Amino acid sequence: MPNRATTLRRRDDVLALPIRLDRAIRSQSQQVHSALRAGIIDGLLAPGLRLPSTRALAEQLGVRRNAIVAAYEALLSDGLVEARHGAGTYVAAELPAPPAAAPMAELDIRIPPRRPFALGVTLVDPVLLKRLAAASRRRIAQAVPDELGYGDPRGSLHLRPQGAHYLAANRGVRCDPSCILIVSGTQHGLRLCIDALLAPGDAVWFEDPGYFASRHTLRATGVTLVPVPVDGEGIVVTAGEKADAAAKAAYVTPSHQFPTGVAMSMARRIALLDWARRAGAYIFEDDYDSEYRFAGPPLTALAGIGAERVIYLGTFAKTLFAGLRLGYLVVPPALVARVVAARAAQDRFPPVFMQDALAELMADGVISAHMRRMRPRYRQARDVVADALARYAGDSLHLAAPAQGLHLLATLPHGAPKGAAKLIRERADIECRLLSDARIVQRGPDGFILGYSGFATHDLTGAARRLGRAAQEILSQAGRAR
Repeated sequence: MPNRATTLRRRDDVLALPIRLDRAIRSQSQQVHSALRAGIIDGLLAPGLRLPSTRALAEQLGVRRNAIVAAYEALLSDGLVEARHGAGTYVAAELPAPPAAAPMAELDIRIPPRRPFALGVTLVDPVLLKRLAAASRRRIAQAVPDELGYGDPRGSLHLRPQGAHYLAANRGVRCDPSCILIVSGTQHGLRLCIDALLAPGDAVWFEDPGYFASRHTLRATGVTLVPVPVDGEGIVVTAGEKADAAAKAAYVTPSHQFPTGVAMSMARRIALLDWARRAGAYIFEDDYDSEYRFAGPPLTALAGIGAERVIYLGTFAKTLFAGLRLGYLVVPPALVARVVAARAAQDRFPPVFMQDALAELMADGVISAHMRRMRPRYRQARDVVADALARYAGDSLHLAAPAQGLHLLATLPHGAPKGAAKLIRERADIECRLLSDARIVQRGPDGFILGYSGFATHDLTGAARRLGRAAQEILSQAGRAR
């Protein structure tokens, strides 16, 4: 039966109420209760108004009479109506003032695009998804009572040991599983660490250029970001000391600096660790895509050589897919209690079943096999983009094809006009972030941060061709104008 909208009027001496039933609600009594409650709270039904009899309202709304009876009883329990013996049911005489009408706020919620050069997109592996789904169903079906509660705030008792084994074998990070926390992603983990270890206003070194999502997270906590430049060896520690030697922490991406792609040299790593020890500072190491190294073994993580001052942040978003919403922290033993306390104050910990399913796949070698299949495909994608840009852009773009990771950086030449990157991106009709988006201090030429994972080869080729041609056209026009 269709919804019946009514106006406030008498019909055959029976008051017709201006309410509309929500037929998506399965129970008729709940439909009536919800509609009457909204009408009273919103001021459509005035205080002291006599409501129709249950029989009359049932006829008006086309519902069973007992649904009206139940709805009136619920409204009595709410204190929104009052029953007068022998006189009927009335809207309560004293009610809060109806809310003032206000325009709906416009929310700028942007869903990351999935067109070529978007960041954070991975290839969908049907084999892996099938195995993960089966493991998840199995874990839920076989759950014991202890697995149905809140559980350990650090996360799954099965996933943390698997993570510790993986990190020791592949990243040189030796840690006890008790020092690992499973989180909902890198930004969640970073926020936990800031809340546990720092105070608003504390200075934090931040790579410039650096990862914009982490920049937004840090700023939201109230810390003060100190931009520290990056060169071919990574973060320039001497520049950081000159800017603020007493900073409380540093955020770095040493294995594959975002977005430049450089790996921090050993000399810089030692200098950074020495500074942290002298200053009593923490180092947040974001190791976001080290699994995909295309030549040689994975680099040893910073936490593998200076664990006492380093908090290591890892994620399964690049290994598998972002929608999994699983990441992890490796926290020095002396700090575990503080970070766990912050975690307990913020949330009731992540669901354990997907963690356990992932642990099962790690133990069975499924995840390792998945990464072995993906590495050559991502390497091929990198090469396709680099070759196409070299062919179509010529000298208009300077490429830095990385030895690992899922993005590359293409920069404009020195002397390119201001705003050229935005014009080129618009003309090429591509989705990508600009190098200027990653900068705090705008210096040097702009460029394009190009994600190449998760897209078909022909789509990458077409996008690179459009970008290369657009760069040549815009820069040629600018040169003629000069």
